[in-house]
Amino acid sequence: MLLERIEQSSDIRKLKEEDYPVLAQEIRQFLLEKISHTGGHLASNLGVVELTMALHLAFDLPKDKIIWDVGHQSYTHKLLSGRKDGFDDLRQFGGMSGFPKRKESPYDAFDTGHSSTSISAGLGIAQAREILGKNYAVISVIGDGALTGGMAYEALNNAAQMKKNFIIVLNDNEMSISKNVGGMSRYLGSVRTRESYADLKKGVDKALSSIPVVGKSLSYGLYLAKNGIKQFLVPGMLFEDMGITYLGPVDGHNVKEMVQVFKEARRVRHAVLVHVITKKGKGYGPAEKNPSRFHGVDPFDIATGKSLKEKAYPSYTDVFSKKICELGRENPKLVAITAAMPDGTGLTKFSKEFPERFFDVGIAEAHAVTSAAGMASAGLKPVVAVYSSFLQRGYDQVLHDVCIQELPVLFAIDRAGLVGSDGETHQGIFDISFLSLVPGMSIMAPKNFRELQSMLEFGVEFDGPLAIRYPRGEAYRGLLEFTAPVEYGKSEMLYEEEGIALFALGSMVSTGEHVREKLKSKGYSCTLVNARFVKPLDTEMVDRLCKNHRLIVTMEENVLRGGMGMCATRYIHEHYPDIRVIQIALPDAYVEHGNVSALREMLGIDSDSVIRRIFEEYLDKERQDS
Repeated sequence: MLLERIEQSSDIRKLKEEDYPVLAQEIRQFLLEKISHTGGHLASNLGVVELTMALHLAFDLPKDKIIWDVGHQSYTHKLLSGRKDGFDDLRQFGGMSGFPKRKESPYDAFDTGHSSTSISAGLGIAQAREILGKNYAVISVIGDGALTGGMAYEALNNAAQMKKNFIIVLNDNEMSISKNVGGMSRYLGSVRTRESYADLKKGVDKALSSIPVVGKSLSYGLYLAKNGIKQFLVPGMLFEDMGITYLGPVDGHNVKEMVQVFKEARRVRHAVLVHVITKKGKGYGPAEKNPSRFHGVDPFDIATGKSLKEKAYPSYTDVFSKKICELGRENPKLVAITAAMPDGTGLTKFSKEFPERFFDVGIAEAHAVTSAAGMASAGLKPVVAVYSSFLQRGYDQVLHDVCIQELPVLFAIDRAGLVGSDGETHQGIFDISFLSLVPGMSIMAPKNFRELQSMLEFGVEFDGPLAIRYPRGEAYRGLLEFTAPVEYGKSEMLYEEEGIALFALGSMVSTGEHVREKLKSKGYSCTLVNARFVKPLDTEMVDRLCKNHRLIVTMEENVLRGGMGMCATRYIHEHYPDIRVIQIALPDAYVEHGNVSALREMLGIDSDSVIRRIFEEYLDKERQDS
């Protein structure tokens, strides 16, 4: 196998051109086999096999720097840079990341995970290169979806000022461009980058300008005519008008053609954009037909494309999806907004049932939040469905545009807490902390699927900013006998005893249930409270607990700093200094990729870890004192 010969990037240059299609096929087969066992991002990686090969052929890595936007298309890059063995434990705890990681390999120039960042990062690296007097190429790869992010346009605007070579590769897997237009633009792009052509342009302009009286007018007329023709013939005039040379579109599955264009791009003395057309999921029928289904997959059967992970019960996303449609039927003013994640957030059904009330704004979380604020100010009830880690990108807008005006925007925060295999960039462990800081924001979290339904009903009627956070995965189906109505700022007593009280939030309520059962089996009484609200904190319930308990354990799936536990602890220490408090939360750190259960145990928020802390920090000391 050709793939067996690839141990570092330079090895691909030892192959013959006729070997490229064979290697591409081997890579696709390898990725299919590995991802079908580990899960991971499939469609995007199958689509960039030839593109990645061309980049490794055209550039000298790791001296030259490739920055992958988002990074979920970096698997072939990892293969070609000598990390084939790492795919056995891809995205597993302690194994290879599914995203570029500088600490993992010198071939990874920049850590990515969120969208629309590669041009900004690449431009920064190119600017550093010039200041430090170094000589290497910088290539930022960005997808057409990521190009919808406003940050990408900010970077493009800035890149146009670059006076040295900086290469942007636009990986376009959505657009369809006719062959004749593509051929013409490739020809024009090739010609435009040749030094002889550039010299010719300068010579013609100088000659025309030197003609007395009419020279300058002739030169300007030629300029207008040239650009008028290019407007019709060159699809990249948007970039050209910004001052960025456009090359393409190029067949993203033709290695030889791409290598030639990349060499031409290297000669340009400013920012240049290479437009590459690829097909998501290429080489695997199910992924080609349904690329969104195979964007991020669990282990699956290659023959059928069906997941090997059976879904016994609905996820929290499924519950949200069904309930928001019900609420949409009842309330004609309810609208739903997502930032390029209708499937992931569960809004696909809503979009089909209420297309006029559904808005997918693309990868633009900041715009999503402010547009929701505008809708709310005009009398609608907007629901912004967003992953926890992506809401960070709209923080300024939450604070400035929603909360200052006290607008009734409901944030449905999916993937709150640990999400597992996607790692540091996707763990939803900061939303409580950064939202709690914002005056006027209220925050809730459900203990089970039924409570999420009730909270959504409450949230749609609530007249102010409100966030409901819920985790990834199967919705908890326990504790269904506890159905106290949702009241603003009120928690829910589940089991009331004395001695030890567990004050748990959202996903940690089920953990608290297990902790209580284990403590009871050891002969200890234990109270369990479903906090429901992070903000406002139910201080009446805290007062109640402090009267009959010596230890209060706060439990949340968020970082400790700025979390519910710190807020509750501050209140308890101010009013009940003799009460002992243990805060169960995540450490002040970025959490790597891995199975959620393994991560919970490592981070000390599983039931056994909680019990261990209760004994070490309270019960054992109580026994010694007595």
